[in-house]
Amino acid sequence: MNNLQPGQYPAAEGRGNLKLIMDVPLQVSVELGSTKMRIKEILELGVGSVIELDKLASDPVDVYVNGRLIARGEVVVIDETFGIKITDIISPIERVTNLQ
Repeated sequence: MNNLQPGQYPAAEGRGNLKLIMDVPLQVSVELGSTKMRIKEILELGVGSVIELDKLASDPVDVYVNGRLIARGEVVVIDETFGIKITDIISPIERVTNLQ
């Protein structure tokens, strides 16, 4: 059994240079869905307006790091705060395919 301490990363073992970039900030975003709207429709939006997205509430959400899809997950609520539970990590081969 491996007893990891906070801040230890098993994948980083044997990769000395990886420790140099562990504190580099990255932009993480989650896409719940998307839609296309006309400028007129956007200008008509107000408090309480509902925008219909192209995904169902039960569909997985996409997790992006620096604009690149890296995982999928599901929305969870923790103490009245939204979070994402990662359910699938995109394989390296899929990530390379998505670059093209």
